[in-house]
Amino acid sequence: MTRANLDKQPHEVAAMFDDVAAKYDLTNDVLSLGQARAWRRAVAEAVAAAPGDLVLDLGAGTGTSSLPFLAAGAKVVPCDFSVGMLSEGKRRHPELPLTAGDATRLPFADGSFDAVTISFALRNVHDTDAALREMHRVTKPGGKVVICEFSTPTWTPLRTVYTEYLMRALPPVATRVSSNADAYVYLAESIRAWPDQAALAAKLQQAGWTKVAWRNLTGGIVALHRGFKA
Repeated sequence: MTRANLDKQPHEVAAMFDDVAAKYDLTNDVLSLGQARAWRRAVAEAVAAAPGDLVLDLGAGTGTSSLPFLAAGAKVVPCDFSVGMLSEGKRRHPELPLTAGDATRLPFADGSFDAVTISFALRNVHDTDAALREMHRVTKPGGKVVICEFSTPTWTPLRTVYTEYLMRALPPVATRVSSNADAYVYLAESIRAWPDQAALAAKLQQAGWTKVAWRNLTGGIVALHRGFKA
């Protein structure tokens, strides 16, 4: 299995990410035109982890997204359901406690974490609503969730150019830099099918999160959503 379908069967998505693990971070930097690093910095700033905080980084892949929390003095648990990504992460970052887990059935106790975050992975979970409820369950009262995900550009001309890039330019670029270009065709399709900013905010509220808000990055190509557990 080299490409998942939009029904997002977990074994298909996991197999797809296993296949692209070795070059995943490099490919993301190329395809995002260097913006991926700025987006990661924005996530770290929004989480604002303090020394001693315990942060759950879901969809952490190789662990790259977890490093800013470690640098801030927080304790971080990188969690992903792709064994291939976790294996690559363990090779690169043996200091990280990389953990296998399904976002819809997290292997953690209620109220365990000061913050939960997920970047560019929520749309790959087969049941978004269940994942948002699980994140709420494992977060301490007063804790927060920060979600960074591709979204809907707010300026119509940019939205048109972006859609053309996703479906026309992304696959040939991915062919040059990725070990599995078909996986990036799926990722482009999943971005187009993903809810816009307001719809995701509504899902967060339905899952129990309060004070839900979002901030657009790069003209809405990416949105940063935040919520708190009462």
